[in-house]
Amino acid sequence: MQKRFLITPGPTPVPPEVLSALAEPVVHHRAPRFTEILKQVVAGMKDIYQTENDIMVWAASGTGAMEAAVVNTVNPGDHVLVASVGNFGERWKKLNATWGAEVTAIDYAWGTKADPADIEKALAADPAIKAVFVQHSETSTGVVNDIKAIGEIVARTPAILVVDAISGLGATDLQTDAWNVDIAVGGSQKALMVPPGLAYAAVSGKAWDVVERSTQPRFYFDFVAMREKMSGASAQTPYTPAVNLMVAQNAAIDLIKAEGLQNVFERHRVLGRAAREGVKALGLELFAVEDPEANSVTAVKVPEGVDGTKIGKIARDKYGVWLAGGQGRVKGKIFRFGHCGYFGHSDIVVGLSTVEMVLAELGHDVKWGASVGAAEQVFAKSTVLL
Repeated sequence: MQKRFLITPGPTPVPPEVLSALAEPVVHHRAPRFTEILKQVVAGMKDIYQTENDIMVWAASGTGAMEAAVVNTVNPGDHVLVASVGNFGERWKKLNATWGAEVTAIDYAWGTKADPADIEKALAADPAIKAVFVQHSETSTGVVNDIKAIGEIVARTPAILVVDAISGLGATDLQTDAWNVDIAVGGSQKALMVPPGLAYAAVSGKAWDVVERSTQPRFYFDFVAMREKMSGASAQTPYTPAVNLMVAQNAAIDLIKAEGLQNVFERHRVLGRAAREGVKALGLELFAVEDPEANSVTAVKVPEGVDGTKIGKIARDKYGVWLAGGQGRVKGKIFRFGHCGYFGHSDIVVGLSTVEMVLAELGHDVKWGASVGAAEQVFAKSTVLL
């Protein structure tokens, strides 16, 4: 028998209370009980999004929510702007191109942030830009963009701001309304502490004006159909929802409420800081520009002389620890710690100690215990429950 640890940025570990909720008997999706559950989930998600905007929810992956944001706002030939800082910024480009948009891309070196000034210049250069697409927390690199600054710029134009908040939502502060985010998409499998299968979108009034004029064909992901069905006393979804996942999400929201959203953010800050300090204590180099708000994932450069493709395999097969590797152009060049959602200090300690053992096995000179000791110093100074 081998105990296993999931230390990835998604899917993430699921709390026992949420697993228990998953095991409850199936509720019929047209029953009054499910209407109550749906309303509770929507109210809870509004708190997490920090918004008064409409909340949409589908049985889908986070990419489903991304596609929903595109097909409801972008017509063939529309001009859109994508600020890409990693693999999922590239996904915004592909989705928009697939649905016929004219894409202007600002491509940044992976590991760096989007510069709000570049977005401002691009919008001034092309007043026809209808929407700006950007990541909140770029899962592939660990970069967190300055959504507040970007939102201030986009709000001064007719364009809407569409944000992929999938790995940051519930781990890193995202003030949807205050920061002028028009559509923010999320997924259940990261800091929301539920297995994969639920996709979310928070939609502003400015975005609804665009949605209602859109002529792009859509069916399953139609915002208008979802809003009509979810509104009113007998709130439902247009199609069969992932009933048990919704029950589980409700349980996860209760856990977030009990901890307090600001405490959740601070716990994630401490976990992220401990992971980064541990990595640096080993003499390893962070892949992304260091940021105290990089609360969801820590990306680390594979040291010289080490086969990066073997790190995850040894960690998994020998020690039962799942780490995430690099994606796209950085595959084999980085590895990633996830620390969003149901994570505490022990998860970081396990992850760091595993990295020490794996790197030593691969021939890298390791100062035993250095990473764990550095993380412990961060935890010892923390004022939040870990």
